Amino acid sequence: MTDPTIPPITEDDIANYLANTPDFFERHAGVLAAVQLSSPHGQRAVSLQERQAEMLREKIKGLELRSAEMIRHGQENSAIADRLHRWTRELLMTRDTQDLPLVAAREMAAQFNVPQVAIKLWGVADDFSGQSYAQGASDDVQAFASSLPRPYCGANPGLEAAGWLVDPGAVASLALIPLRAGEGQDAFGLLVLGSPDPQRFAADMGTEFLERMGDLTSAALSRLRP
Repeated sequence: MTDPTIPPITEDDIANYLANTPDFFERHAGVLAAVQLSSPHGQRAVSLQERQAEMLREKIKGLELRSAEMIRHGQENSAIADRLHRWTRELLMTRDTQDLPLVAAREMAAQFNVPQVAIKLWGVADDFSGQSYAQGASDDVQAFASSLPRPYCGANPGLEAAGWLVDPGAVASLALIPLRAGEGQDAFGLLVLGSPDPQRFAADMGTEFLERMGDLTSAALSRLRP
């Protein structure tokens, strides 16, 4: 007769006992051989040892996939670093200051495979005020650029800055990167990246790399300011 004062043994009690009694199956080897579990790869029953082997194989497969993913990310990061190096080198090799915005835009399109790139600056030194990149940015665009705490990424809703691109009608996604001489300062320019791919500059994408590109572009183009 069961004693009602003694709580029944639960599955957790059994699991804890087996986990804390590693020599149980050594003393009861027949139980270990007799245990049958359902296989995740069908309806057949398998032994405990075989099930453990399957779990180990699945774990190894998962580790292999993670390793392959890490290698892929490493290769992608290395490729990005190479492109950034080539882009930066072209800026450093540019002797004529007035050519810097043109080189920055051209090489960004070439190195990072961005279909359309445009740069507009304002408040530049008098020597550069006649250049096309120093004209055409309205007060609204300048205020908008200064209001951006980080790059804008998303669809092309017909923003004025999109009109600076060669073919704005072909642009499905945009990245607008404010150019600043220092943190917390008003923008003195705007870098515009456009793509026909609506996911290239998606609204939920990370912007760390674009922010760094903006910092480097800002540093290079600061030479055009008074």
